[in-house]
Amino acid sequence: MRFILSVILFTVSLVFLRENIKELTPTLGKLVDKSAEGETKFKQHQIQCESVWKKVNKSGDYEKLSKQDKKIYDNCSETEEDYWGILGSGCSWYCGGGLEKVFSSSSLKSTKSINYSASSINDLNYKTAWIEGIPGYGVGEFIVYDFPPENPRITKIIVVNGYVKSKIAWTDNSRVKKLKMYVDDKPYAILNLADSRQEQSFSIKPIGISDRKDYKKLKLKPRWKIKFEILDVYKGDKFDDTAITEIYFDGIDVH
Repeated sequence: MRFILSVILFTVSLVFLRENIKELTPTLGKLVDKSAEGETKFKQHQIQCESVWKKVNKSGDYEKLSKQDKKIYDNCSETEEDYWGILGSGCSWYCGGGLEKVFSSSSLKSTKSINYSASSINDLNYKTAWIEGIPGYGVGEFIVYDFPPENPRITKIIVVNGYVKSKIAWTDNSRVKKLKMYVDDKPYAILNLADSRQEQSFSIKPIGISDRKDYKKLKLKPRWKIKFEILDVYKGDKFDDTAITEIYFDGIDVH
């Protein structure tokens, strides 16, 4: 019995040593505080902004606006066009980056109006989320990002944990506590996620193909993948379904 136990412990130790990969802690960023009510107010505000913009364009003089119109004008943003949009209208890594394929081991069955599939985790939208689709909390389920060889390299991973379209959706559904990250099927890191509606950023060394001098040759190189596997979760108040609103990226080789 002792011999068998020793063999088991030895095997576990080998696995541990083989899997002894770095653990990363996020930098917490913007709080994602969204709701249906907030969307309604945003749309009303946009209508007001468009009205005062027309007045300024017509008269050509901001000073001719009323005190109330000036207050509206000063609080308008030309870059925030979509309440649920993550990046806004400015240029970003996605001007030259992105991906062609994303798929998951499972996903919750979508409804007529709500899509829980893998595509929802990289649509740059706070309203949608990938939700795994197996019984229980989804430990072992994964999402895979598949990149063409010419894709710009990644130096930052940003995770929007849980289902952030509302406070209730976030607390009702489970969130991820630990994600295991693989690059081309090789373990790369454990991402330790906070139980927070803030965006969570992980800085990493550049991932992707570094030899980019000859674009024609670059396009002939192999595709590369990043995989995220659920290892542990924060349990939801109502559902065991585990949600991730978004995993998106920033990096280099774009400008």
